[in-house]
Amino acid sequence: MTKSKKQLDLEFEEAYHKASKTDLRFPPDVRLHFYAYYKRATKDNSTHKEENLGSRLISAFKMNALFQTKGISKDQAKQKYIDLVNKYITD
Repeated sequence: MTKSKKQLDLEFEEAYHKASKTDLRFPPDVRLHFYAYYKRATKDNSTHKEENLGSRLISAFKMNALFQTKGISKDQAKQKYIDLVNKYITD
């Protein structure tokens, strides 16, 4: 059964708040997945250069994570983000 846009948006917001409030620490690759899916879900679907990303190495990792999500829709990214939260944050 497909979720409605409103239901997906609500679940995404709940997942974002849950992820924002957790004290859990994740490995860098997991954090990059959270980053990339969140960016895809909330921004346009481009891989433009982000401002103020910090060091070049961190910037490169973030850009790589965004490239790996290239071509998925905002709704798909929202669902992937929700799935990540449900997988890693079970409290």
